[in-house]
Amino acid sequence: MHILYLWHLLSLFLLGLPSANLAAVLAIDYGSDWIKASLMKPGVPFDVLLNKDSKRKIQSSVGWKRDDRLFGGDAFNMASRFPSDSFSSLKLLQAAPYDSEAVSYYTTISTAQVTETIRHTTALKQSSGTEWSVEELIAMQLAYVKNLAEAVAGEKVYDVILTVPAYYSQFERDAVADAIEIAGLRTLALMNDGSAVAVNYAMTRTFATPEFHIIYDAGASSIRATLVSFSTDSKTPTTQITVHGVGYDRGVGGTELDRRVREILADQFVSKYGKDIWKDKRGMAKLWKEAGRVKSILSANTEAISHVESLAFDIDFRSKVTRAQFEDACDDLKSRFVQPIIDAMTNSKISSDKLVSVIFTGGSTRVPMVQAAVKTLVGEDKIALNVNADEAAVLGAALHGASLSRQFKTKDIKLADILAHDVQASYLAAPAAEGTKTRTITTLIFPAGSKVNSKKTLTFKRKEDFSIHFDYKSPVAPGFPTQLLEVEFTGVAEALGNLTERGAINNVVKATVQLSESGFISVTEAIATGDITDDSITGKFKGFFGGGLTDSVDEETVSAGSETPIESDTSSSSTSMSSSASSPTETSSIPIKSADPKVLKDLGTIKLNFTSHLPTTTPMTVEEKKKARSRLRALDLEEAAKVRKEEARNALESYLYRLRDLLDDENKDTPFKKCSRPSERQAIAEKMEETFSWLHDRGDDADTSVLLDKRIALETLERPIQHRYQEIEAFPHALNNSQMWNWSTRLFLTEARQNITREMETNLPSKWTEEELDGLEKALKEHETWLNIWVERQKSVKSYEDPVIETTEMKARAKVLETHLQKLAKRRVPKPRKTTTTSSSSASTTSSTARTSGTDVPTGETKEQEIPVDASEQVPLQQAHPEEIRDEL
Repeated sequence: MHILYLWHLLSLFLLGLPSANLAAVLAIDYGSDWIKASLMKPGVPFDVLLNKDSKRKIQSSVGWKRDDRLFGGDAFNMASRFPSDSFSSLKLLQAAPYDSEAVSYYTTISTAQVTETIRHTTALKQSSGTEWSVEELIAMQLAYVKNLAEAVAGEKVYDVILTVPAYYSQFERDAVADAIEIAGLRTLALMNDGSAVAVNYAMTRTFATPEFHIIYDAGASSIRATLVSFSTDSKTPTTQITVHGVGYDRGVGGTELDRRVREILADQFVSKYGKDIWKDKRGMAKLWKEAGRVKSILSANTEAISHVESLAFDIDFRSKVTRAQFEDACDDLKSRFVQPIIDAMTNSKISSDKLVSVIFTGGSTRVPMVQAAVKTLVGEDKIALNVNADEAAVLGAALHGASLSRQFKTKDIKLADILAHDVQASYLAAPAAEGTKTRTITTLIFPAGSKVNSKKTLTFKRKEDFSIHFDYKSPVAPGFPTQLLEVEFTGVAEALGNLTERGAINNVVKATVQLSESGFISVTEAIATGDITDDSITGKFKGFFGGGLTDSVDEETVSAGSETPIESDTSSSSTSMSSSASSPTETSSIPIKSADPKVLKDLGTIKLNFTSHLPTTTPMTVEEKKKARSRLRALDLEEAAKVRKEEARNALESYLYRLRDLLDDENKDTPFKKCSRPSERQAIAEKMEETFSWLHDRGDDADTSVLLDKRIALETLERPIQHRYQEIEAFPHALNNSQMWNWSTRLFLTEARQNITREMETNLPSKWTEEELDGLEKALKEHETWLNIWVERQKSVKSYEDPVIETTEMKARAKVLETHLQKLAKRRVPKPRKTTTTSSSSASTTSSTARTSGTDVPTGETKEQEIPVDASEQVPLQQAHPEEIRDEL
């Protein structure tokens, strides 16, 4: 009911917008266990996409059953049979270095074989030896969701907004963006999942006063807490969502709880049967699936019975797990369940007494011990279950994505998100004197909590080329690098020299660093700039009264060396450069007289060249993404060919069974038997048996074209029989149609000739001539003669013989007569010739004309003569529509 109301609300916003200009937006919440997706498109209900089994969420798995690729639950369930070919929980491996703890942990929960890529990240290997990078495997799943969305939208879908945890580093965000591109999609934005839930919460609510809430997301891969405030402007009604702090724990989540349950089950198996199941991949894969089921049961019951047939060593495993056992195994995790909440409040400097509620989302919030830990911290009265724990993030992301596309008009919700990690800049200072030791200067440019979609301008007093390193202050996860970006600035000395020649003073280098809405950090612009004063009288007066024309450089007092960059927030890029100062090699020393302020500003700015390098974990290169895309496209084409072959084989097999039923001796009075000769049935039976035998022996290895040819050969034998039956069925209708046009034409001719006679008697113009009516009558007689002759011949034809007259020819000849008739019937009545009267006309003529026209006409005036025509003459019966005539008959 809530979804229906929400869709009605959004539909009102979308009304009135031209559909031709609206593009579809796909939102995806990609989780470690489940994928949820939603499509925003006019005319499509705003809801979660269903998979092929009509389920609202899709297992985050891809796998192979021999040569067949599977997705979702089919791929996940295949792990028990093909443990090396089913890949799940891939979110844990996004951008993870091969030697990181994330990869080591993954090997404890998965039976897949992990390998190292040339970028020192991870790939997974099939049992066949084929390797796929994590980006490629995730791209396959995104492409699968894309196909589901396109089936609903009825058109191609390109733009996607995808949710990620707030703690994701730039390395992981790059990996997500690469997977999106390989899947054939465009990244509209990457959105923090806690913020997406906040948007979903605000969709149908207004806030009379500012409210503080914590979005507590206990998912499979981690636990996240996002502290947000909601406020509504009473004048505009705009809802403002501001993120104040985040907290997280990467090592606690539903996956870790499943692992603890599996350990309990495995230990029970070993103790009961004395066999080491840990080394059996299929057995461990079966236990992993069973652990998830047992955990879900324990969320609602105090004990669960586990039963796995032929778990390992031909043993049917059966055991009991109690909630107390489960909670004892997870005792060391209980304090970690609430630590993200404490961290979020600490980072935002907001106390718990200001919290209105803790909003639960994520599947692991259903686990009783997780709920109990949070209730102990904040109180049971602050626990809120007013969003859909599984779908809130994807629905919120869909609405936010629609607002970003600028193609939709939605509820005005503004979001201000933050960065979760400290980002600092460092570079080598210029030596104060020759032979002195070089030192590194470091400054924090984006501390944790900085607003996304913002810029910082760094100012440097440098005279030579230099480089800046952008790093995380501390590792974002164990084993992950801290170095983000290295930017090298060139042409500094030459640019500063040119500024000096132009008369500039206080020359510095400025670099603009951007933190995008999706959480990416990059340098967008670098310039050399200085102050150029106006030497004119006007300029001097302006300078005297404080009206200088140039921007001042806001510098702090720094220690010796004075290379520490001065940071300043800005909403736009630094001073732009005019075409006259576009090159650092350009020189100008002309005096400035009465210059325009913009000209002075442009002369005091020169753009610098800079190049960016990724020193550690790099995203995929363009060539690597092209290669990956080609691999996936080849796989898609191969699977499409398999589908076409399977469809052709199934169609041939179904056709053979249908023919066998038609030839069955028990069916004696069927239309097929009546319309076929014994020799034809014999030929079809022999061909059918031959094809059956071929299909059984060689059908699996045959090409699609051969399968189609086999069916065409059989259809060629059956087609004459079908044609006879179709002609017998269509003949009565075609004959009635022909006779109807004969009757209509004859009726038209009778009425038309009567009209011509009356019109000649009254000296009125006629619509037709005698020659035209004679021509129509000739066509009518020819059609009647041909129809009578061939209908008589057709009556003597047996049902198993080919017709002597085709219904297509009957329709064509009737159409010729119909066209001839309609051409005359639709002709309009010609206008009568105009007559004029003069002042010398007799009074009797004038009065007669007046009586005829029904209007008093003054003497000396002229008026067109109008002769009333009877309605039956204007629209004769033969002009009625053929359907109406047929109804009368």
